Amino acid sequence: MGHDSADATAPDSPRIEPSHPSLGPIGGLTAEEFKLAFRNHAAGVAVITADAGDGPVGLTATSVFSVSAEPPLLIFSLSSSSSSAPTIRAADTVIVHLLGADQIALARLCATSGIDRFADRTIWDRLITGEPYFPSAHAWIRGRVVNRMEAGASTVVAVHALQAKLPVDAGDAPPLVYHNRAYHSLGDHSRLQ
Repeated sequence: MGHDSADATAPDSPRIEPSHPSLGPIGGLTAEEFKLAFRNHAAGVAVITADAGDGPVGLTATSVFSVSAEPPLLIFSLSSSSSSAPTIRAADTVIVHLLGADQIALARLCATSGIDRFADRTIWDRLITGEPYFPSAHAWIRGRVVNRMEAGASTVVAVHALQAKLPVDAGDAPPLVYHNRAYHSLGDHSRLQ
């Protein structure tokens, strides 16, 4: 016999606690539990750069996602604890670099705290529009920030893609992926079908 989902809840089903706008969520996972849940969820690696007038900044992110093709929109999450956050929040435009497996050094550079990520002038340049970028990236997207939404200790940034350097053949460049606190490469060896 079946049960109408509106009338019954399975005894082992997780219960979602209600929340009230003035009180915030009731209950919920701890930060460590939440991180552990996502540790096995692989994500592509990107580097985001910007300059709001005080010099270039960059950070490594695994939260970049396309959300619309028409218009071309992407989003990423920006932690308030990042030293790059104030500049990226103030910038009108950003460059989102989608990294290949051979660009792990760039991912590590922009993930390292307390260093000048732009000290080596041989690895970066500026577009004619002024944004700092890393020419070696397999693909990058220059975009205008169209919305920002505060979400906990982070800001979700929505970007309208304006210009891009596209890979000549996407199949030739295995992507850089982050999974369980380590970088990985996808390729024929990891293909399941």
